Amino acid sequence: MKKIVAEIAGWYGMTATLAAYFLISYALIGPGLLFQVLNLTGAGGLALISLRKKAYPVLALDIVWMFIALIAIVKMCIKVPA
Repeated sequence: MKKIVAEIAGWYGMTATLAAYFLISYALIGPGLLFQVLNLTGAGGLALISLRKKAYPVLALDIVWMFIALIAIVKMCIKVPA
């Protein structure tokens, strides 16, 4: 059961991260909350599958990616200019 959850999380992570990139690249969304939430949750899903598959360099990248998105979300919520 854990394997299927990790696989689903990985596929979600890939989809969310690509969706964020596509949407921002074609100006369908701005660099707002939706973009950051897609990046945060996408990186989280990819981090989970990376941990499961012991792909530690990718896991490190995803943790940093999540940290960047989380800081951006916090700044948006407390109205701190980027």
